[in-house]
Amino acid sequence: MKSPPLRLVNVTSYRVIYGDTDQMGVVYYANYLRWFERGRSELLRQIGLPYPIIEQQGFHFPVVQVACRYTQSARYDEVIQIETELVEMGRASLSFRYRIWREADRCALAEGTTEHACTDHSGRVTRMPKILLDALAAALILRMPRCSTQNLDRRGNFFASFAIALNLKPPL
Repeated sequence: MKSPPLRLVNVTSYRVIYGDTDQMGVVYYANYLRWFERGRSELLRQIGLPYPIIEQQGFHFPVVQVACRYTQSARYDEVIQIETELVEMGRASLSFRYRIWREADRCALAEGTTEHACTDHSGRVTRMPKILLDALAAALILRMPRCSTQNLDRRGNFFASFAIALNLKPPL
């Protein structure tokens, strides 16, 4: 029997505040994009690399494309779950998938994706920082049933071996 591929996923909770809603208590559509950002931030925090650390190293991940499909409305004071998954990684890009649902009844509210470029302080597209590659590799190692030094790539880290399992494009 084949093992399921490794996935890098974070699920975080959020209670809808009054400021997220319109006059009828329904969440304003653009707030779902803020929740995508919250999910990304929590995923990075989960792997031990909060976004401020990435910025201190001189890197940024601006959104270059976003898509969101709304299925139901969230309302004031509901608790929602935000699932964020890293689904693709290129030499200078990242892509995430999101699912948002109401905690009380697990009703799907929205799903979407974001694509990000990796840039330096001047806004130039650049390769993924080693600090991120190492954090991803470490997070994936913790999810592996067994590891061996045979899985090391030429730089001495585990990223390339596990990128295949995640359907990520390893940087060259």
